[in-house]
Amino acid sequence: MLEVAWLTIKLAGITTVLLLILATPLAWWLARGRSRWKAPIGALVALPIVLPPTVLGFYLLIALGPQSPLIALLHPFGVRTLAFTFQGLVIGSLIYSLPFAVQPLRNAFIAVGDEPLEAAATLGASPWNSFVRVAFPLALPGYAVAAILAFAHTIGEFGVVMMLGGGIPGQTEVLSIEIYRLVEALEWDKAHQLAGALLAFAFLVMLSLLLMERRVGNRAARS
Repeated sequence: MLEVAWLTIKLAGITTVLLLILATPLAWWLARGRSRWKAPIGALVALPIVLPPTVLGFYLLIALGPQSPLIALLHPFGVRTLAFTFQGLVIGSLIYSLPFAVQPLRNAFIAVGDEPLEAAATLGASPWNSFVRVAFPLALPGYAVAAILAFAHTIGEFGVVMMLGGGIPGQTEVLSIEIYRLVEALEWDKAHQLAGALLAFAFLVMLSLLLMERRVGNRAARS
């Protein structure tokens, strides 16, 4: 059980860090860009919210499997498949949890507004310095929300990891898969304990988000 819990935390941690890095430029562009492609790309990013996880997992299984043209590009590096591997789970988790990182960051960048950035520009700050010294600090609450949601969403994912990882012990078996395995084995007591722990975790995540939202609202009201 400890091995399964560690693998789940490891997957969620790596996914969250990578998502915050990858989602930042994408969320910035969606918040402040003026391209006509914003709407379709925004819809594509948000697609995992409404797409059945098994559908996404199925297509990822094809895309990362041994017959995939994408994997063929990695043959010179000795990679024959990413399906049923931990690395494949990371890729699947990045795609599946992407909107849960992008949307809070996009909303945070929109909330920053134009005035602080315009003020920084009049003082001679480059676009990069304006982002690092102005936009990023103001958007930190959004980063906190994005990190919490991405981590929690990865902890709870089932359909994608089942389709793409298969629940291989020590490699791709995470907590959600372990609950499924325990139920199949009629080990109800252990399934209750693990499911109850994840239920408590989910409640704490939502409570933290609500308290954070209240704190940000109170701070905005005082200012």
